[in-house]
Amino acid sequence: MKKGNAVALLPISVFLCIYLGLGILFEYVMKIPMGFYNVPIIIAFLAAILVACLQNRKVSFDEKLGIMAQGLADKNIITMLLIFLTAGSFVGVVGRSSAESVAYFMLSLIPAKFSVAVLFVVACFVSVAMGTSVGTITLITPIAVAVSKASGFDMALCIGSVMGGSMFGDNLSFISDTTIAACNGQGCQMKDKFRENFGIALPAAVGTLVLILVLSFQTDIAGRVSKSYNLVQIIPYVLVLIGGIIGVNVFVVLLIGIVSGSAIMLAGGHIAATDLLANMGSGASGMFETSMVAILVAAMCALIREYGGFDALLAGIHKVFKGKKGGQLGMGLLVGTMDIATANNTVAIVMANPIAKDMAKEYGITPRKTASILDTFSCIFQGIIPYGAQMLVAISAASELGYNLSAFQIMPKLFYPFLLFVSSMIFIFVIPQKHRNNI
Repeated sequence: MKKGNAVALLPISVFLCIYLGLGILFEYVMKIPMGFYNVPIIIAFLAAILVACLQNRKVSFDEKLGIMAQGLADKNIITMLLIFLTAGSFVGVVGRSSAESVAYFMLSLIPAKFSVAVLFVVACFVSVAMGTSVGTITLITPIAVAVSKASGFDMALCIGSVMGGSMFGDNLSFISDTTIAACNGQGCQMKDKFRENFGIALPAAVGTLVLILVLSFQTDIAGRVSKSYNLVQIIPYVLVLIGGIIGVNVFVVLLIGIVSGSAIMLAGGHIAATDLLANMGSGASGMFETSMVAILVAAMCALIREYGGFDALLAGIHKVFKGKKGGQLGMGLLVGTMDIATANNTVAIVMANPIAKDMAKEYGITPRKTASILDTFSCIFQGIIPYGAQMLVAISAASELGYNLSAFQIMPKLFYPFLLFVSSMIFIFVIPQKHRNNI
């Protein structure tokens, strides 16, 4: 191990100061809606890389370019980028109307007393199928508002249930950008990370469902929500979900989803061929910023590692967190801190990946467990911070329908993220870890 150099971590500090500082300024001082998401994150990373390039005068600029190029040449980085683009194309093909169909279908089958529980379950399924918590919240929140208005259920409970279910899928989906980033950053199979994650997420989801039902049966309800639906469009999502679980190659799974989705959309007359191609392009383009962040972080971290920054960070972590269990908690708090600072769980994972990989080697933690911890803890923190995209989108969607809620009204009803934290702690410190070979 090289001698640690804490000064080498300066680029990360510069990025966090720029991004967090501007985010606070935009959001809370200038009162710009979605202020954190108006900060040019790519520019912040470019500034951080500039600082890294100005450090260590003993290394020439050409040598620094070579070091950054080596960081980008990692097979997992290339795989991550290709999956991001393919997943974006898939979402562009199938659209999002099937999410509403699933919701209205289940609401039509289940008694009104279970409406909020249905919202949670639907949000879980849709987010797993779509791979996006924000997209799920955007689609299901108007339905949650309608359920609250028609039945008398607490609005905050309805929206909090949708947000919780959305984070469940964000954590587990095979096409979620957090899953892609965590698995490829740690070099593990998605199916193995899913199995590691599912045992932690399921108890939290069941506990959430129980709490929702308890509160539901204490509420006097009135009417119910009904609307027409079309379940045929759900088929591509189901195929992708099944393919991912049984371990089919992720590119093959996404190709099946794209082909089946295209056939259904065209055969049903839902879209013209030219518009379908345009949507595929838009979906892939939507992954541009995430892909660029992955590239810039890989370049920046290559320099930081070369300068000894990660060795200094690991030495500090070793002083605070002892043993394998302490190492797992350290990983979780590391990515959680990154998420609090960036308000973006994918960016938090991408930033934490190289540090966590070194930690995994030091503490003897398997790649699948490391990927699971990074994804789980990033979703825990992202699911509860009041300035996260998930919370802001939910509040905005409700506001557009004439209902004003604050983040602090919804936060006490975010049962799933809090129970996921409890479940994670139990799995780290209480339940013995089975011996697994590195994957």
